[in-house]
Amino acid sequence: MPLSDQTLTRAEELIARYPQPRSALLPILFLLQAEDGYVSPAGVAQAAQLLGLTKAEDGAVATFYTMFRRRPVGKYLVSVCKTLPCELRGSREISAAMAERLEVPLGGTDQSGMVTVEEVECLAACDGAPVVQVNTENYERLTTEEAMELLEALLRDEVPPPTFAADGSVTEPSTAGLHWRLAGLGDPPANLGAGTAEGREPAERSIGREPSPPEPTEQREAGEPQPAEGAGAAAPEAPTEPSEGSGEPQGGAPGEGAQDPEAAHEAPGEPGPAPERGDRT
Repeated sequence: MPLSDQTLTRAEELIARYPQPRSALLPILFLLQAEDGYVSPAGVAQAAQLLGLTKAEDGAVATFYTMFRRRPVGKYLVSVCKTLPCELRGSREISAAMAERLEVPLGGTDQSGMVTVEEVECLAACDGAPVVQVNTENYERLTTEEAMELLEALLRDEVPPPTFAADGSVTEPSTAGLHWRLAGLGDPPANLGAGTAEGREPAERSIGREPSPPEPTEQREAGEPQPAEGAGAAAPEAPTEPSEGSGEPQGGAPGEGAQDPEAAHEAPGEPGPAPERGDRT
């Protein structure tokens, strides 16, 4: 399917950002995927023409990276982590239950075109195992029952608040919007997928871990003495002793040769200071 005039304009904008047109290959592939839902053979041919590449060069990149799809995906891409920490916490049971509910194999999309479910390698949130990712956000420490509730909500075109999500993060409204943003074009246009998230109230967040409140600190006026005890007390300074025969105090920074003269005599296995000798004649 050829790119629309609007998308061709965006493609030219992306190409103009680079000194060599071929450097824009990855953004162009994301742009193709945003428009068609996947990188089709026709899209590969068109990208090669835009960038001055052969279809083989373009196709080699499109098939190498797993984030480029060779067939359409649903509005919501559900990725279930299958790496060991998540597998030990039941991620394989979650992905199997989801695939059975959708009546598709892993990597497939339900008949309504709403949800695609797949297994992926580490999602870099091992402390939240098992992890399920929807488009851009993680749902962590889910039981199979909770994961199925999430799936049913997505089938109703509802997106529950992510768990353990970073403050201020927003789930992309669709895979098309996700790929448009990954192309480096900012907010997706309103007629792309589910449209831009602008103008909508952000969903209420359900954060799994609340940050620890900062410990209170006591404010003191200038010149007020430090407390002798408690959290605001200053650490006692180590006493220093002047070295023999000089006006400089001992106990300098490590590596400067400073040493307690008494400790030098008492250290086991170490000779004391050499006796003083008279002037040589």
